[in-house]
Amino acid sequence: MTTDEAISAAEQLAALGQAVITTDADGVVVGWNAAAEALYGWTAEEAIGHNISTLCIPDVAQDVGADIMEALRAGVPWSGGFPVRRRDGTLFPALVTDSGVYREGRLVGIVGVSTNLGAAVRPLLERAADAALVLRAEGTITYASPAVRQLFGWRDEELIGTQVLDLIHPDDRKSLARFLEDVGRQPGVRPAHEVRVRRGDNWAWAELALTNFVDDPSVRGVVCNVRRSLALTGPESADQRVEELEAALHSRLVVEQAKGFLAGRDGIDGETALRRLRDHAAAHHQSVPAVADQVVSGELTLAADAG
Repeated sequence: MTTDEAISAAEQLAALGQAVITTDADGVVVGWNAAAEALYGWTAEEAIGHNISTLCIPDVAQDVGADIMEALRAGVPWSGGFPVRRRDGTLFPALVTDSGVYREGRLVGIVGVSTNLGAAVRPLLERAADAALVLRAEGTITYASPAVRQLFGWRDEELIGTQVLDLIHPDDRKSLARFLEDVGRQPGVRPAHEVRVRRGDNWAWAELALTNFVDDPSVRGVVCNVRRSLALTGPESADQRVEELEAALHSRLVVEQAKGFLAGRDGIDGETALRRLRDHAAAHHQSVPAVADQVVSGELTLAADAG
């Protein structure tokens, strides 16, 4: 290869498919390749001269940034996954490897290589019917598989950087917190733990199977597989049907009470009283049971000429 044909370092960086970011020892960006522009959204001109922590590291991951600096100052490369921020403010899980540049034993710079952790682990996790979360040891979600939306209605991109306990029924959070502590103390797979998780405006029983990969440098977290509880879904559905029937019965009873009240007060028949309830409900964009409840409680007079 002739001198003219030699590939420069800049050309090599530009050709890499992974984001490569170089900073000085204080974290100020001095290098930002094309893949970093595509991954994070800032151009090189916008990023260079700014501190990496203000550009890319959200508040929920600032302690990770401190851990990285501590390891690099001790001469140890750092690799792992944690939430990072794009230019538009959205978060995504990144798999990052940071190595120090040293002169005479002194840290003078940092070279970081990063990729979207979701893209890296998605082929492994999205094939499973279970929803999958990757958690840091203290419970912060760093990745959520596409199945979380299908099974539980969670928007995967909105979970990144939030606490897994926020998804759990308040009565079950203490037991899960203890379970997470136990998992964090011992690598490997643990038996499933049953809790109620948020599903729309309701709660659904689910099995959480946790595997400790905190010491694995490619994950540095706990993989949490979440599935609907087959043992408790039946009773849960039956309880929900009972609640719906009770609510329907209560609504019917309130409407009948309101009809009787109006008929007795104004000397009208039941059909006329019901029509008056319906007319008021339609005019005020309310349900008939809601109007009836206001009449029975005395909050609404509903005279013959009321609109």
